[in-house]
Order: sequence, then C-alpha cells, then structure tokens
Amino acid sequence: MDTINILKQRKSIRKYKPNQKIDKKDLELIIDAARYAPTANNTQGWAFVVVTDENLRKQMAEYARWGRFIKDASACVAVLYKKDSQYIIEDGSAASAYICVAAKALNLGTCWVASYKKEHSEKVKDLLNVPDNYELFSLIAIGVPDEDPSREKKPLNEILHWEKF
Repeated sequence: MDTINILKQRKSIRKYKPNQKIDKKDLELIIDAARYAPTANNTQGWAFVVVTDENLRKQMAEYARWGRFIKDASACVAVLYKKDSQYIIEDGSAASAYICVAAKALNLGTCWVASYKKEHSEKVKDLLNVPDNYELFSLIAIGVPDEDPSREKKPLNEILHWEKF
C-alpha cells in the first residue's frame, strides 16, 4: 500500500477478532515508525509502553471510559510524554498518528483513546508503573479488525481554500 492510500483508508476500529496475537516484531516496527514522528526542536520526549497482557488490557479498559474495546484488542500502546515539555499535545499527536498509520500499513486496526489529563490517566500510569515525570498522552488499541465501519468525509472542495478563506 502506498502512503496516501494508507492515510485515506485508515479508520478507527473498535471491534477486533478475538485471540489474534500480533507478532512482537510487528509491534516493534510500529513503535520504530512512531519514533520518526516530528517533535518540536527534536526533543523526542516520548516513551511507549506496549501492553499485550490480557489482564492489564482489561484493567486499562475498565479505567478508560471511552476505551472499553481495549480489552478486546491484541495490544494497546500507552503513548507517554515528558511533563516538562512545552509541546506534549503536538508531539504526542504526531507519534500517535504515526502509530495508527504504521499499524494500517501492516493491515492492523487501531483506535486512539485520548488520555492527556483525562480521568483515567493517573490510574493507567499507576497500573503501568509510569514514572512521575511522564504524562499519559494516549492509549492506542491495536488488533486485527473485525469490522469495516463506514466513514464519510467532507468533500475536498468544502474544506480546501486557496490564498484566503
């Protein structure tokens, strides 16, 4: 798949085929791609925790109200960023998006659960033994899709403006 097609085809997947393991090398490849995401001043203040343990994923799903599907995914990536960064939102978003795109390139589905300063963030950090100097930015469920949701996008001519709005 070429990059443009991958970007156009990626969708949020909340239903995953059960009992589908993802090869560790594929998960490493996804995180390796994420570390190439742009960061302000090349600070690279991120860290990633890949969770494949079913019990941990179930607990994470209980904590994250909008991420109940994490328990059914094959893996979940906790995207972390150093608290002292001025660019947590920008850099964390770029890394999270790279994870989603890299997973799609491997024919895996993802769903991004916003986690920056959310009600579940501290509980998930405690569960994963995250050091105090990191913020939880996002949780990204990864698995073999068991759905193909429709996704309508606005036509390009409704959102594209040249020179001025």
